[in-house]
Amino acid sequence: MTTDPPPEPNSASDPADLPGRPGGARAAFRRWRRTRPFWATVWTGLGGFVIFFLPMAPLGKILQVGVGGIAGMAGGVVLMAMALLMLLLPGQRHSAGVIAVIAGVASFPLSNLGGLFVGMVLSVLGGSMAFAWLPEKPAKRRGRRLRRTGTAAEAPSAPAASLGSGSV
Repeated sequence: MTTDPPPEPNSASDPADLPGRPGGARAAFRRWRRTRPFWATVWTGLGGFVIFFLPMAPLGKILQVGVGGIAGMAGGVVLMAMALLMLLLPGQRHSAGVIAVIAGVASFPLSNLGGLFVGMVLSVLGGSMAFAWLPEKPAKRRGRRLRRTGTAAEAPSAPAASLGSGSV
């Protein structure tokens, strides 16, 4: 039994990564998904969906009718818009995440207890995940490291002639 880690697949030689091959679309989607806060978008969008559509339920299943229904629809639209913003513009994930958390918490008093707590929890979870998400760092190249052979004291200094001869 060996303790060496398994070798990492070479993306250039992996036939599943090539377009037109079986699994190529899945690998391309996986690469695209890793450049965005994908799961934060899913949870925020699902929370907005619950908050948006709960006021449209039959009267016996909702807790508040009227202004709560309008606020719920508006809050749901805002949350679904923030989910799209996170997905399409990952650089704006901080502001979209904060707005999603605020809209999710605001849905509690404004919209049927935040979509019966489910929409509120999902939108707060998604917004906080978006705020905390960091892009994946590129893999380190093996064998191409810059190595310093000496310290700064051993580095060659500028020639004395280039400093000037003292005349101004």
